[in-house]
Amino acid sequence: MTSALYEIETSEGDDGAMHPAEQLWTPCADGTADHGFIAHQDLFVAGIDGGADDDLYPVGFLVLGHQRWADIIEAAAAYMARTHGWRNLHLYPGDDPAVLIPRIPRAVHTHGVFLRHPHPDHGCGCEWDETWRMVWAPSTEPGAVPITAMRHPAAPVTTAVIPNPDEGAPAIWAA
Repeated sequence: MTSALYEIETSEGDDGAMHPAEQLWTPCADGTADHGFIAHQDLFVAGIDGGADDDLYPVGFLVLGHQRWADIIEAAAAYMARTHGWRNLHLYPGDDPAVLIPRIPRAVHTHGVFLRHPHPDHGCGCEWDETWRMVWAPSTEPGAVPITAMRHPAAPVTTAVIPNPDEGAPAIWAA
């Protein structure tokens, strides 16, 4: 996942026609489980990593649609229980329970685009080849879907690059 805003890239085919360099995925209930989401009380939630190769656990969560902050906390806890067998959202396994964990971070309403690189008909052979990822996008970007995102409480602020409305990001704080 990247923190930069997304812009659809195209490439010119052999016939001179422009083609999207990546394929967009539009979330729907039938395909969410195949892409890492779990369903919890009609919400679709997934864990997101910080991009480091050693991330064992998610540093944040995203829920499809603009949801209430309390609902994303519950969905994140359900994701951790179902995916990792955790009963506690606050600590990573092996963390010292005596260490103070700050309050659960605020959730934000923003937008994202889900991409498969490259577009299946136009391969390029780069490091992103055949991978899916989500990037933050303005709401006006074609394929952008509403997302509620929240950092994991135990993750350092810098690891989960979630848009921050206080810094001018295209997002608002969830109620």
